[in-house]
Amino acid sequence: MSGIYIHIPFCKKACHYCDFHFSTSMKKKNEMIAALCNEIRLRKSETSTPQTIKTIYFGGGTPTVLSVEELQHIIDVIYSHYDITEDPEITIEANPDDLTKEKIESLARSSVNRLSIGIQSFFEEDLSMMNRAHNAKEALQCLSLATKYFENISIDLIYGIPNMSIEHWKRNIQFALDFGIPHISCYALTVEPNTALPKLIEKGKIPAIDDDLAQQHFEILVKTLENKGFEHYELSNFGKSGYFSKNNTAYWQGKHYLGIGPSAHSYNGKQRSWNINNNIKYINAIQQNELPREIEDLTTTDAYNEYIMTGLRTIWGVSLQKIEQNFGQKYKEYLLQHAQKHIKEHLLFLDNDTLLVTKKGKFLSDGIASDLFLLNLK
Repeated sequence: MSGIYIHIPFCKKACHYCDFHFSTSMKKKNEMIAALCNEIRLRKSETSTPQTIKTIYFGGGTPTVLSVEELQHIIDVIYSHYDITEDPEITIEANPDDLTKEKIESLARSSVNRLSIGIQSFFEEDLSMMNRAHNAKEALQCLSLATKYFENISIDLIYGIPNMSIEHWKRNIQFALDFGIPHISCYALTVEPNTALPKLIEKGKIPAIDDDLAQQHFEILVKTLENKGFEHYELSNFGKSGYFSKNNTAYWQGKHYLGIGPSAHSYNGKQRSWNINNNIKYINAIQQNELPREIEDLTTTDAYNEYIMTGLRTIWGVSLQKIEQNFGQKYKEYLLQHAQKHIKEHLLFLDNDTLLVTKKGKFLSDGIASDLFLLNLK
């Protein structure tokens, strides 16, 4: 077991673009914390032999709506039931409006040693359009404070925002660089169903997403950060040496992990499971010592497709040797055959035994990967 992910399903308000599971009601907060701790206890026996936990990651939702004492209590429960490595990476996702001086100082005294801060933009008009809970002033203030207490900080930025000029995007990147942030995650604004964004676009209140603009932003992002010593180690992630996310890297490299909380996913190499995405039903089931989850047995083809998707997003690429060892010669032949057109278009290239995405192909890597998927191989 590489790591444990804890989903905190609460937010102060709903961002227009977000399709993650959360509630803006805090009425069940205490019951939820108790349920999370009980699920941690219930699932300690899932592996037949003890496995060292190397990362603990609080996501959401907005984990910083909990007090530091509540977060530390959950960490203590994990420590009491699992074998934790001597120096684990313990990350908490945070919103700038929660990161007061007192909160940051308290977090610095806790077991948390990495902050992932959802800045998204340093400009008021962007934050207002996205319905973020913080403002531009808080975005700057929280980083001024956080960098005094934490060395390992990641921030999130969003590109492809309608009407965001090239200069505007460059300034967003420069703000992050000015603070000396060692890890930056950047995501294209996407229109997800069951969020407010598609309705706002349909009503004309927000312009439609411009894919060409998003690609321009992406190319500027890659060039700027690589020139500043960041390694583009995953499609959406850039890190200085020694600051790659250990938690997320484990996901991309196919390592096992445990997901705690409503909507959280788990992976054990042979199966994926996911908890119910309903807070009340989750709490009620856990109170009865039941795990409210679905389990999917992965076929060889499922595992192949997942490896192609995650591998092509990263600097580690797809190993042909691993394809042959794990899936067989036919899968390797299929991959090479279908990769040829992308190689000819200079979107993919072979480096010895590894299939990698070119700089030209990076923005298109998810689409390239899906083109290499297979439904069934006979």
